[in-house]
Amino acid sequence: MGCYRQFDFGKGADYSLLLQLKMNRGSSSTEASSWYSIQDQSQEDFVERLICQENQVCGQAVSMSRRAAATLLLAALAIAWWFRKKFTKSRPPLPPGPRGLPILGNLPFLKPDLNQYFHKLSQIYGPILKLELGSKTCIVVSSASVAKEVLKDHDAIFANRDPPITALIGTYGGSDIAWRPHGPELRKLRRIVVREVMSNTSLDASYALRRREVRSMVRCIHGKGGSPVEIGDQLFLTILNVILSMLWGGSLHGEERTGLGIEFRQLVKEFVELLGAPNISDLFPFLTRFDLQGVQSKMQKTFTWFDKIFESVITQRRKDVADHQQAEHQGKKKEEESKDFLQLLLELNQQQQGDYKSSLSMNQIKALLMV
Repeated sequence: MGCYRQFDFGKGADYSLLLQLKMNRGSSSTEASSWYSIQDQSQEDFVERLICQENQVCGQAVSMSRRAAATLLLAALAIAWWFRKKFTKSRPPLPPGPRGLPILGNLPFLKPDLNQYFHKLSQIYGPILKLELGSKTCIVVSSASVAKEVLKDHDAIFANRDPPITALIGTYGGSDIAWRPHGPELRKLRRIVVREVMSNTSLDASYALRRREVRSMVRCIHGKGGSPVEIGDQLFLTILNVILSMLWGGSLHGEERTGLGIEFRQLVKEFVELLGAPNISDLFPFLTRFDLQGVQSKMQKTFTWFDKIFESVITQRRKDVADHQQAEHQGKKKEEESKDFLQLLLELNQQQQGDYKSSLSMNQIKALLMV
């Protein structure tokens, strides 16, 4: 019995053969049960050693793979840095400026009198300085010679603007002349406005209209003798009538003149105030969706009012053009009317599938009417 216990059971001994030899020698049941316990314990030890060896091998493989991955990553980063340094042009440094706080930048240090504040900074940092306003980088020019280079000599480079969110809402995504980026579209819109609205021919054609509206204003003021008169409202209504007649051939009369004119003036005033109102979303664009100050919702309401007016005017003008064409087709002669600005814009809109240089989208037409 003792000789059997000297076998190294962990090295793959044939347990069934040993058991058979033991049984052939007539071992007792006690010895057989002892043999079974030895066999089970030896098998467990063998399995444990095998598992430990496998774990060691797996650990070494994982460690080697991690070292290889780290080496490849460092090599890739080094190659990317080398390519970027070799083939990327170096970006010139920004002008000097005062240090600001993290995230806020120089916002907490701005003074109410910006002119004096910028003048003091220019004495420290020079005629060109940098300010960090939230997430926006602003460059301040405080020298006449440098301003001439920026605004005149290199105006095409610095022509683009960073429109506020309210301007994008109120001008159909920046489709007007004031906020559109410098490029072919801006030059096209400028050419149309200068040629069709600001030309000497257009101004001469509206002379009779301007004289009629001024006389109408004088008669209206004269008829209110002995009672207070809002000269500002009357002047605004007169100018509004002239502009509307030049734009889409319409004018306001009677109660419509007073009611719609006053409402129009209030909305124009609110529109201009919202364009210049400080908005934290302009400095931190990620806050745009929250509209913390409610400026965007107010601009959206004002913009919706203007858009409804433009839609109704354009719809009516298209109907008038269709009636005129139908009358001509039926052989009926109608009095020839001079084309206003809206009619010319609608004709350019019909050319949208043709010449790109002279075509206009409907949003561009509305944005030009907004100007």
